Amino acid sequence: MESFSFFDRLKKGLSKTREGLASRLEDVLQSRQWDEESLAAVEEGLLAADVGVKATQRVMEAVRQRSPGWNEGTTDAFFRCLKEEALAMLGTAGKAAAPLSSRELPRVVLFLGVNGAGKTTTIGKMAARQRGEGKKVLLVAADTFRAAAIEQLEIWGQRAGAEVFKHQPGADPSAVVFDGIHAAKKRRSDLVLIDTAGRLHTKAHLVEELKKVKRVIAREQPGAPHESLLVLDAATGQNGFQQARVFKESLDVTGIVLTKLDGTAKGGVILSIYEELGIPVRYIGVGEEVEDLQPFDPNLFVEALFQRG
Repeated sequence: MESFSFFDRLKKGLSKTREGLASRLEDVLQSRQWDEESLAAVEEGLLAADVGVKATQRVMEAVRQRSPGWNEGTTDAFFRCLKEEALAMLGTAGKAAAPLSSRELPRVVLFLGVNGAGKTTTIGKMAARQRGEGKKVLLVAADTFRAAAIEQLEIWGQRAGAEVFKHQPGADPSAVVFDGIHAAKKRRSDLVLIDTAGRLHTKAHLVEELKKVKRVIAREQPGAPHESLLVLDAATGQNGFQQARVFKESLDVTGIVLTKLDGTAKGGVILSIYEELGIPVRYIGVGEEVEDLQPFDPNLFVEALFQRG
């Protein structure tokens, strides 16, 4: 039942995108002959949903390969084509990380992203999910640049029933992480979720700081970080890609968490992210509740995005 309930939330969260994309495409296909004018209108619709130039070109190429001989009444076939190509594009997106043995614990997950993307909220929601599954979770407040970030993490820790490890604001993030990992081992934590700074105006310094944090993690916990998740705000769309490229080029990003899908008409950005950056989307957020952050399921996403009616 969980997948069905989340599918309902996903459909609701993507309603702005679907109304702007699927409805527009259906209007085009039902009111015109299948021709280059129709294809151009479809292409505009995909770009408007922030599917991105590269991903849109790939979709349109697949459509054109199937379009010869099509005529009126092919709307169902067109939507099937869209869904198939979108799923092919997403590939292994959302694939779960391999489990660790008890002697390899704790699992360490590093969260990256610019301020305002929803990093700390995502960490809190993920902690609540893992606590609900009986895991012992430690949150590490390594965004020491903003005192508010530490306070926000503490609030989420209280909500989720997870411990929070912190130093004073302004402390060296690497020192916080070093002590945090040792605390997690001592407390026999199953999972360590590390919050980091995301200030853009000191980009070069920030990247070097994050590299140092990753070196400390790897030294203190072999094989870690087991995941490095980049949190992106869906509403920033293509404007967030330059930031994402910086993180990807400088750090080994293993997955994307896409937040605030419910507040944008540009939910097609998931296709663009995967086609442009080649990084799998691991989680998506479609609302404010803990349950609205879920592992990304390409099949559910594509069905919700292109569902007609």
